[in-house]
Amino acid sequence: MADYEEVLTQCIPTIDDEIVTYVNSILEDSHDDFDDSDALFEAIGDVLMQTDISKSEDEIRQICKDLHDILIGSKTGTTPANITNGTRRMLNAPLQMSEMVKKEHDERTVTSSNIWLTKRIWAVDQTKLAKAEQQIQKKITRKTETKTTKKTAEKEEEMASASQQFNRKDTKFDASGQNRSLDIKIDDFDISFGEKQLIKGASIQLLSGRRYGFVGRNGLGKTTLLKLLSRGHLKIPSHISILHVEQEVVGDQTIALDSVLECDEERNRLLKEEKEINATLSSSPTKTDAGISTRLSEIYQQLEAMEADKAPAKAAVILAGLGFTPKMQGQTTKEFSGGWRMRLALARALFTKPDLLLLDEPTNMLDMKAIIWLENYLQKWQTTMLVVSHDRMFLNAISTDILYLNNRLIETYRGNYDIFHKTREQRLINQQKEYEAQVQYREHLQVFIDRFRYNANRAASVQSKLKILEKLPPLIAVEKVSTVTFRFPECERLSPPILQLDEVGFYYSKDEVIFNSICVNADMESRICIVGENGAGKTTLLKILQGDLSPTSGICHTHRNLSIGYFSQHHVDQLEMDQTSLEMMAEKFPGNNSELYRNKLGQFGVSGDLVLRPVSSLSGGQKSRVAFAVLCMQNPNFLILVEPTNHLDMETIDALGHALLKFKGGVILVSHDERLIRMICKELWVVQGGTVRTLEGGFEEYKHIVEKELEMNC
Repeated sequence: MADYEEVLTQCIPTIDDEIVTYVNSILEDSHDDFDDSDALFEAIGDVLMQTDISKSEDEIRQICKDLHDILIGSKTGTTPANITNGTRRMLNAPLQMSEMVKKEHDERTVTSSNIWLTKRIWAVDQTKLAKAEQQIQKKITRKTETKTTKKTAEKEEEMASASQQFNRKDTKFDASGQNRSLDIKIDDFDISFGEKQLIKGASIQLLSGRRYGFVGRNGLGKTTLLKLLSRGHLKIPSHISILHVEQEVVGDQTIALDSVLECDEERNRLLKEEKEINATLSSSPTKTDAGISTRLSEIYQQLEAMEADKAPAKAAVILAGLGFTPKMQGQTTKEFSGGWRMRLALARALFTKPDLLLLDEPTNMLDMKAIIWLENYLQKWQTTMLVVSHDRMFLNAISTDILYLNNRLIETYRGNYDIFHKTREQRLINQQKEYEAQVQYREHLQVFIDRFRYNANRAASVQSKLKILEKLPPLIAVEKVSTVTFRFPECERLSPPILQLDEVGFYYSKDEVIFNSICVNADMESRICIVGENGAGKTTLLKILQGDLSPTSGICHTHRNLSIGYFSQHHVDQLEMDQTSLEMMAEKFPGNNSELYRNKLGQFGVSGDLVLRPVSSLSGGQKSRVAFAVLCMQNPNFLILVEPTNHLDMETIDALGHALLKFKGGVILVSHDERLIRMICKELWVVQGGTVRTLEGGFEEYKHIVEKELEMNC
């Protein structure tokens, strides 16, 4: 600590002992977090500048550099050359410490001629100190989280591996630089994640301009395939640009609209060059170089050819379609939450238009209005696209082809998801018929052989049949896809009114009214879907319905025996990841035998060895099933489900829909999955403009209204 204290007291004589101790603790406890002096300045610069306001930022940065040099020296065991140990002095007479203390107390002066440096006493603003400490802690936490996320991503990337066969002719042609085809063909490739083999001997061909939906059960490797493609572990022709919407945009001072525009690197380069040339011409108008003028003309022609002047309008249209208001488009990216930054990443991808666009569950971050806009936008997409999605209606709207991952192989089907589903069903039926015919034919041969095996007159025929039987290919039964079943528990029937809002109003502050005069009700037969744009107040409405928020006006009536089961992704994230499903159920609901817990988990497809595995090892869909089982242990008679289809595959979503139809209690659903909404919901609540209105025409009417609004905006 002595070296740190010496630098601080020499450079800032008025510094307080508490500040010195505080800075020292930061340097000692978090020294691994400071890669350079700039990082150290971010941590303690504010505190030091508040301590001595006469110091400039550059001077404080120099102090941080000196401290960082000492920090590096403490790690390596050396003393930096630019740090001295101070002036050594020898006493030539005894020194009375009491006299020095008395003199310091009386004079309150700083004595630099002594080996003991006395300081003027300053009062420390504890509020500022606490605030500065909180800021430092936030920065350290954020930096630690970033490092952890990066290490996790690197670890996952290392665990996932791919191998593929290369065609020597195609490789040579691609290396020559003459290949201009935008078709992508990947032959005979394998993908493994750790020791688990996900895909074996698969081949895919992506034709330019086609839109491929990528489907299959959870955990089979769809997302891994997209990541390996985007990171170059699966090789495609080098001239094909590829973009994977995987990570949210970094929050900084960049304006949202500019964040989209800066994706066009060619446009930005030309505009920058144009600006530099114009600056040169302005500074020397009499000395105009013919070459410069020619280059400027070429830049204007290139900008005109790419319609650079229309780029801001195009970017604004994309942002507006994804829900960004004109005001939001002018905000900096750091002002947005993670969900909005993901939308911004999607907007950048749509604006860039790569040769191959990879999307992984793009509808998860969008409200229904934005999904409808995205469907319409992607239907006109001209380059190749590969989309992983479990939204059946979305795939129906945008897909020209379907890639189906099953049994470690990938099959290609022409048409959208419904066509794929019918084709695959018919193919399975035909395969079953062929299998049964093969079984019957083999049995017929075997009966003949068994009957005449010892008949000398039929010996030649028996030998012929034996040879035919031996040459037949192996008999492989048609693989039956396991079905998923959900079952909600029986519940007590309640007489109406069950849940009713009468002239309800609500606000967090009087300047910002959220709701005004809401009149809605739900009963045991209700199957209600709540829709509305993000930020319209859907979450607030749900909190009022559950009693978490009290209305500022009006009446919220709930039946005294009403038991609401609430499901959201938040509940999935709060599962005890280190415990098994069985252990977690026993801890949350003690006093029951394990058979009851297994039965509840089994009602949602979590059975066998799955209940004995740690929750952290389960897939996203399996965790959702566990969360449903935990929810149903409370025996609810009314369900409120918020985005329950996230991480569920299509078969599981269908199972959820059938279970909700059989459930005897009421259901309120907030979802972006159009198929699930159409499947179960009889009523639609639209949250918009500070009110909630019911649409008698249901989802079809709402979709028509949204499409009409989008047409008007365009």
